[in-house]
Amino acid sequence: MAVAVIGVGHTKFGNRRDVNVPELAWEAMKQAFDSANVEQKDIDFFVVGTAGLWSSEAAVPSLMAEYAKLGVGSMRVEAACATGSAAIRVGYTAIESGEADVVLVLGVEKMQESPNPTVIEIIGRFGSYFWEFENFGLTFPAYYALHATAYMAKYNATEEDFARVAVKNHYYGAKNPNAQFQKEITLETALNSPYIAWPFKLYDCSPITDGAAAVVLASEEKVKEWGIEEKVWILSQGVGTGTANLSKRETFTSLKSAAFAAELAYKKAGIDMDAPYKQLDGANVHDCFTAAEIIAYEDLRFAKRGEGVELIRNEQTYIGGRIPVNLDGGLKAKGHPIGATGVSQAVEAYKQLLSKAEAGRQAEIKNGRWLTHNVGGTGHYSYVTIYSLEKR
Repeated sequence: MAVAVIGVGHTKFGNRRDVNVPELAWEAMKQAFDSANVEQKDIDFFVVGTAGLWSSEAAVPSLMAEYAKLGVGSMRVEAACATGSAAIRVGYTAIESGEADVVLVLGVEKMQESPNPTVIEIIGRFGSYFWEFENFGLTFPAYYALHATAYMAKYNATEEDFARVAVKNHYYGAKNPNAQFQKEITLETALNSPYIAWPFKLYDCSPITDGAAAVVLASEEKVKEWGIEEKVWILSQGVGTGTANLSKRETFTSLKSAAFAAELAYKKAGIDMDAPYKQLDGANVHDCFTAAEIIAYEDLRFAKRGEGVELIRNEQTYIGGRIPVNLDGGLKAKGHPIGATGVSQAVEAYKQLLSKAEAGRQAEIKNGRWLTHNVGGTGHYSYVTIYSLEKR
C-alpha cells in the first residue's frame, strides 16, 4: 500500500527557551495539520520520536495527546540520532500494514534544558558506553574524529576539505529561516576556530539544539478520497544496524550500516546502484560532523570510495553540481535536535520536491526524487529513505 506525506510542520531550531516541550511540539503539529488540511479527529495513530533524556518531559506521546486533544493510540520511538526516521518508519508501516489510514509523526527535543556536560555524557551513551565512554572518555566529537582521521590517512583529505562542508552548509543555512545558524562563514573562519577533537574544530561540529518537526502520513486510499493534490510519496526505505563497539568495525572510512541501508532503499525504489545521483534531485545527509557528510557521499554511492572529498572540493554538492546536498543547512547549520532531525529531513524532502523551499536554496526538480540519510550514533542505526512525486 502506497504511503504519502500530505502535510508538514517545522519550528525554528535553536535555543528555544521561549517555550516548553508541549508548546514547541504543538508549533510543528499545528503547521502539519494546517498543511494537510486535517484535524485531530482525522488521525488514527500518533508516533513521537524523542530521546528526551535531557528534557523535563519523558512521556511526550501522552503529554501531547492530552495537550493536542488526540484521542488515539500512540508510541514513543528512540534510535539515537536516527530517532526521527525510525518514527517515520513506524508510521509508514502502520499504514502499509492496514492498521491505520492517517498517522501523525512528531519529532521533538529540548536539549537546552540540560547543561552541556550532561548532554555530552548522555550522547556518549549512544555508543558502547562502558567500554568506550567510561574506559576511554570518548565523546561524540571523538567518535567521529576517529573516522575523520582514518579517512584523512587513507584518502589524503585535509582539515580544509572538512571546513568546505561547513562553509557550504552555513551558506544554505543562512537562507533557511528555521535554521539555528543563519549566517554564512568563510573558509578562514572555519579553519581558525578552536579545536574540539582533532581534526574537528568548532565549525566542524553540529550544535546542541531545541526543535520540533512533524509530518502527516496518509494511505493511497485517503489521498484519493480527500482529493489531495500536494503530496510526496515514500518510495522506499532501507535500514541498517552497526556494531555497538567500534573496535568490532571492519573499517572507519565507511559506515557499513548506512551503505547497507542505501543498497536496500535503491533496490526497492528501482534506482541504478552504479550512479544513483542521476535519478535523484538532491539529498539530506547526516552531517553531525563535516567528515560524516563526505563519508556519506561514498556510502550513498554519489562518488566512488576515496572520491567523495572531490565532490566538496569541486562544489559538486551545491545547487547546479552533481547532486545538491543539505540545502537546508544540514545538521551543521540548521541544528540537530536528536529526535526531530529525521522528521526535519522529511519536511525538507517534501518542500524541495514540491518547489516550496526558500529562494536561493531550492533545487531544480527533474527526477522528482529526494533522498534522506539519517544515522544514529556512529552508524549504530542507519535509515535511508527515498521520497518521490510519483508512487511505485
